[in-house]
Amino acid sequence: MNDPLFRIPLGAWIDTFVDWLTDTFDALFDGIGSALSAVFDLLATAVGAPPFWIVALVLAGLALAAKGWRLAVASLLGLAVIYGVDQWDAAMSTLALVIVASVFAIVIGVPLGIWAARNATVSTSLRPVLDFMQTMPAFVYLLPAVILFRVGVVPGIVATIIFSMAPGVRFTELGIRQVDKEVVEAGHAFGATPGRILRQIQLPLAMPTIMAGINQVIMLALSMVVISGMVGAPGLGQPVVQALQSVNIGLGVEAGLAVVILAMYLDRVTAALGDRSPVSRALKLRAADA
Repeated sequence: MNDPLFRIPLGAWIDTFVDWLTDTFDALFDGIGSALSAVFDLLATAVGAPPFWIVALVLAGLALAAKGWRLAVASLLGLAVIYGVDQWDAAMSTLALVIVASVFAIVIGVPLGIWAARNATVSTSLRPVLDFMQTMPAFVYLLPAVILFRVGVVPGIVATIIFSMAPGVRFTELGIRQVDKEVVEAGHAFGATPGRILRQIQLPLAMPTIMAGINQVIMLALSMVVISGMVGAPGLGQPVVQALQSVNIGLGVEAGLAVVILAMYLDRVTAALGDRSPVSRALKLRAADA
């Protein structure tokens, strides 16, 4: 093979940067890791310690409040299947990990989306970063996370937050930009401050789009959580990895089925919550009258 005309030592530069990062901010990363681990342990205990039927009834109750009795009954049946194939403990760990990572991704991503919608420079600067985050292979996120936080649940949470954050930013910016400019100008004409226009006009009108972004954040978080099983994160990723290593198709199908059921539950509940916003209901009524 011919020698290349030139070689950019990007990998060596990254290695040097990561070494400097770990040496300089080791205490900071330990603190972040301890905080994330504590939050996960608390939530995992809350959903994993009670008997199966209590947690199942609570989750079904959430589905009932969000959508109705059909989703509640379907949720109960799906959760019973997860328990029946002996994946309940792993599913609850996965649920806790998804919730922790999604909350952090939403708390960071939605304000960034608002900032990007209100500032063209920020929007232009964020766009290539979001492109990078969405197109980088998911496995690559695990490498720096493992170096900075070692193996276990923390690198899984960090990699999941980074991997799932982009839709929250993009959908929030899109939703606010799609708000009718005449409505915003009317707010200015009545003397409303920019903060009040954001809280009382732009965010309520953009809520269906923002909720769609939050739904995507949760779905990406669930997909990344399974991959995080490769670095020791608890949950359904571990039986999937174990099934791959031992070519155990039965275990793989059981764990995969539990992932699908959990994904359907989270998708239907978050989508139903988005449909309950006043703007969504008004749009449905207008579509029904048309």
